[in-house]
Amino acid sequence: MSTHAVVGRRWQPQWLSSPHARRLFGCLAAGVVVALITGKTGSNDAPTSGITGTFKSTHAYLWIAGGVALWVLLEAKERYGDGLAGASRLLDRPRARMAEKKVRYPAWLVLLGFAILLPSLVNGFWQEVLVGQIAPYVLLAIGLNVVVGFAGLLDLGYIAFFAVGAYSAAYWTGSLPVHPPFQTGAFWAIPLSILTAMVAGLILGAPTLRLRGDYLAIVTLGFGNIISLVADNLNSVTGGSQGVPHTVPVFAIHAAGVHYTWPQLELLNHKPWYYLILALTVIVVVLFSLLENSRVGRAWVAVREDEVAAEACGINPLKYKVMAFAIGASTSGLAGVFFASKTGFFNPGDFPFSASVLVLVFVIFGGMGSLPGAILGAAVLQFLPQYLRGHIQQPDLYAYYGALLVVMMIFRPQGILPSKRRAREFGLAEAGIGGADALGGQGQAP
Repeated sequence: MSTHAVVGRRWQPQWLSSPHARRLFGCLAAGVVVALITGKTGSNDAPTSGITGTFKSTHAYLWIAGGVALWVLLEAKERYGDGLAGASRLLDRPRARMAEKKVRYPAWLVLLGFAILLPSLVNGFWQEVLVGQIAPYVLLAIGLNVVVGFAGLLDLGYIAFFAVGAYSAAYWTGSLPVHPPFQTGAFWAIPLSILTAMVAGLILGAPTLRLRGDYLAIVTLGFGNIISLVADNLNSVTGGSQGVPHTVPVFAIHAAGVHYTWPQLELLNHKPWYYLILALTVIVVVLFSLLENSRVGRAWVAVREDEVAAEACGINPLKYKVMAFAIGASTSGLAGVFFASKTGFFNPGDFPFSASVLVLVFVIFGGMGSLPGAILGAAVLQFLPQYLRGHIQQPDLYAYYGALLVVMMIFRPQGILPSKRRAREFGLAEAGIGGADALGGQGQAP
């Protein structure tokens, strides 16, 4: 009996003709690869010592056992998927209750109360993580969620607006080599920097948003690189690669008899900064929630679902896509002001392309089109690396991080807290009706 079977024009072993066997082989291979990545390291004299050392320890077999466990889960999902789907419907009633204002608003107030008490529940290190790592990226994720989640536009250069906001704050506070027509404090720099970021969004969006899908992604990627190169080489304006030549002043209030200045970074007093960014974030969330349920928000959803049908209904797609880019850039500009004032010094290296991809991951991980999802995605994925640093070796950190993203995309591709519309799209896609790709509909072309 032949031990090989023909699949198309390819020969493969008979035992791989079964989908269950192929799935098991794939899970085992994944376990072996991850074990090698996170296992022993070789050397120039003995390059294979890392491989042999890995398989002589229990480390490799734990990962292989994890691959077997993953295969069992996949098999269980395939065999008992209908039953699991039925069990998930038990959550429909709590979700329906959360849709009611009398339940939703008290729940939001409870979460706000927890956020207010949070700095008192953690030590100084985690306060710094909240202020420096989580809060600014929450604002960035909220803004990119407008572009990606609401309007369905793929932006790979979003971090450029963050840089625009930071450099704009430095300009209006007199921290750059060029001097503004009038100098302001950090608070007055907020509206000016937001306006500058929105203008940058208009400049990018107006000529390019006639493109769609991959073509738009390439243009936004180029825009991000242009901003980075300009900031790095325009020494007479931005300070170049050396960074901002003068310290950006911290936030201060001197009005109505109130005189308060936020502490300098080196004083390690993070609570005032935390409550400032919390207040700004709450304002942004409220405004964007109102925007989501407005006529503009519904127009964004219509354009994302089917641009041709939306245009046939009288919606101007270009107008609303430009608005999405400009409004999405506004929170990035706000985050840039906060970052510039808190750190006091920055350079172009603080705005790498990888940060744009990271913010996009936050939105997808949390749930595209969902404000709570974007916030939770940024909070979870910024918290995990800091938490894991104390438990695993630094070279292995992002292997675990990436494994989490892979598992999440396999088992819950709609995100942690997807919007109702996105959850319904994935349900229909699993049933073979339509698709769930929010970054470009079928038949799109430049």
